[in-house]
Amino acid sequence: MVERAGADLIHFDVMDGHFVPNISIGVPVLKSVRKVTALPLDAHLMISEPDKYIEAFVKAGANSISVHEEVCPDLPAIAGRIRKLSARASIAINPETGIERVLAAAEHLDMILVMSVHPGFGGQEFIPGALDKLRAIRRDLDRRGLAVDLEIDGGIKVDNIADVKAAGANVFVSGSGIFGHSDYAKIIAEMRERVARA
Repeated sequence: MVERAGADLIHFDVMDGHFVPNISIGVPVLKSVRKVTALPLDAHLMISEPDKYIEAFVKAGANSISVHEEVCPDLPAIAGRIRKLSARASIAINPETGIERVLAAAEHLDMILVMSVHPGFGGQEFIPGALDKLRAIRRDLDRRGLAVDLEIDGGIKVDNIADVKAAGANVFVSGSGIFGHSDYAKIIAEMRERVARA
C-alpha cells in the first residue's frame, strides 16, 4: 500500500530487547517483505551485536544496513564489511550520542542515520535537538565534499518534515506520521510538497 502511495523505500526496524527495550521483526520477515516489493529495503539494526547478523539481512534482501555507533567499536571496519556484501553502509546515532566518531568515519559511509527519538518504540515525539545535530553533520559533509545521505528517524510528520529538510536531512523515515492516517498517498504527497518547498 505504501509503495503504491509513493514511498521511495521501506525502513525496516529490527530490535533485540537488549540494545533497545523492545523486540521486533527479523530476517524471516524481511525476506517475506522482499518478495512483495521492489523498493529498497533499509534495515535498521537496533541490536547489540549487529556484526553477527549483517550477512543474513543482506542475503534476505536488505539494500542498506544501519548499525549503531554505540555498539560498534570500529566504524570503518563494519562499514567496509557491509559494502563488501554489496549493501549501502549506514551508521545510526542515538539522541544522546555525539557526532564525532560518525563524522570521523564518514568517508567510509553511504548514509548517516540521526535518531530523533530514543529507539525502541514507535509513536514518540520528535526531539528538537536533532535539528542542531543534522545541521552540524550536513555542514561537515558539505565542507569535505562527501556525498553521504543524511537520514532522520523518529517523530517525522507533515508538520516538521520541512524543518528537518532545511536542517540537512535528505532521507526521511516516518512511521506513525504515515500509518496514522487512512490515506497514505495523500500524506506522502503532502510531505513531498513540504520537502520541495523547504
